[in-house]
Amino acid sequence: MTRYSLLGSHDSSLSPQSSVLFLEPELIAIPDGPFLMGSEEGQEDEQPVHHVWVNAFAIGKFPVTNREYACFLRAVGHGIPKSWGDPRFNDPEQPVVAVSWFDAVAYCTWLRQVCRKPYRLPTEAEWEKAARGGVEGQRYPWGNALPQWMHPYGGGEAVEQPDRIGQDPANGYGIHHMGDLVHVWCSDWYAADYYRASPSRDPQGPSTGVRRASRGGSWRHRIKVTRCAARSSLPPDRMFTDYGFRVALSSR
Repeated sequence: MTRYSLLGSHDSSLSPQSSVLFLEPELIAIPDGPFLMGSEEGQEDEQPVHHVWVNAFAIGKFPVTNREYACFLRAVGHGIPKSWGDPRFNDPEQPVVAVSWFDAVAYCTWLRQVCRKPYRLPTEAEWEKAARGGVEGQRYPWGNALPQWMHPYGGGEAVEQPDRIGQDPANGYGIHHMGDLVHVWCSDWYAADYYRASPSRDPQGPSTGVRRASRGGSWRHRIKVTRCAARSSLPPDRMFTDYGFRVALSSR
């Protein structure tokens, strides 16, 4: 449940405005257990398909929004995203974008301190298990077909900004935007061949790397949705307007 802590005043320079000290994200609990990770029909870095056990955790129901991120900016004086003043990207209920992996980690560190809970970025394995919604083998969080609720899903020029959160149907776990809206950072380093030797229990990614793993679809792409198993990556200092993040919470 979201918790609100009121401030007596606010900084008018930090739009989109929030009159709260912090917003604790709405979380969805994911049970522990195994699932099949990867896809034989996807790219080579999604292979082989393999069983992975993931311990119980919780993940944000939505990506972190501008409203939530504004509380962080106000509290710590962190640098604002380059998109912050752009009306295409600064609706309070849009996902925050143009944040680096380091920015996302800094937000999680701050949230962990103010809430006294172990907030962090999800691993790739946690993200994929959550995206699948408890259903093995389907392509997308909502099923095997491209969505009819997104119009149009094919024309890149037809959409010039991300939607507000909650405009898609939730998956089987009740989570939104696991296949659309924005790419989200994961905690792992990325390696194309990682699945060939990854541990079968709670894989954390390679110990070193150059790029950080990311998941999910993008409003900027010609086809704006992506499969549950699809992997992506980016150097951790990059900041693009189709990159955001969502939080995870360890259960122990």
